[in-house]
Amino acid sequence: MLEILIEPLQYGFMQRSLMTAILVGIICAVVGSYLMVQRLALLGESVSHSVLPGVAIAFILGVDIFLGAFIAGVISAVMIAWVRTRSPVKEDAAMGIIYSAFFSLGITLITIVQKNNKIDLLHFLFGNILGVTTRDVINTSVIAVIVVGAIALLYKELLFYTFDPEGAQASGLPINLLDFGLIILMSLTIVASLTTVGLALVVALLITPGATAYLLVKRLHQMMILGAVIGVLASISGMYLSYYFNIPSGPAIVMVAFGFFMLAFLFSPTHGVLTHPSRGPGLAQSQIWQEIRGLLATKK
Repeated sequence: MLEILIEPLQYGFMQRSLMTAILVGIICAVVGSYLMVQRLALLGESVSHSVLPGVAIAFILGVDIFLGAFIAGVISAVMIAWVRTRSPVKEDAAMGIIYSAFFSLGITLITIVQKNNKIDLLHFLFGNILGVTTRDVINTSVIAVIVVGAIALLYKELLFYTFDPEGAQASGLPINLLDFGLIILMSLTIVASLTTVGLALVVALLITPGATAYLLVKRLHQMMILGAVIGVLASISGMYLSYYFNIPSGPAIVMVAFGFFMLAFLFSPTHGVLTHPSRGPGLAQSQIWQEIRGLLATKK
């Protein structure tokens, strides 16, 4: 058993990957807790896919891919807010429009880039365990310090804004700045996850650890701490699975995180389906069958 744990650590790329995965697991859970409580999971999905053209443009211009992805993520979030506030189009529709447009542009640019360059930028979609460099570790570490530091500094304000936005506005808090700041932190978190879980799956790591913790604890700070622990465990386990079974790191990490969620969903002391059967499938199935019988009776 010990040999299984030690063997991957003999390789530099695995050390870098594990370090990055741990940092990503922490910041994804911390930021994702806010997204889940505020019901902004769809915004995370939109921004995560919208950074793809930034990756391609940064590669074309020869600048840091992290910078290009961050700028594209912020622009997409601003455009979603702009469309939502300046037209009758609802927020979910605005997200769908901007997300699909940015993602399509990213795929188009990557296709053009690949015609003249022997490089596979599509690994950013699903993570690439072999692609983590020392520079990636440094970038991710800096992002982690910024994200955790900002949330620790503004915890009370963000807590107030999250659970009582109207009261926060009435008390004089700059809620628009807080909202934009949360978008910035989310964009940074997504950028940090590029090489580990990839753009296609980062929203799962943003939401799943926090959702798992939500089933187990009651307070937001407890949710963030427990979510970070779950995110780290899922990231480390996923990396080992990726190493030994030669599968992409992103899907491996997400499936482990989903496994933790299902355990909490089934066995949570307060919300578990099996520990609280009155809330579980029996009641749900009974209600479903009642509705079906009602529909059939109406048709007759």
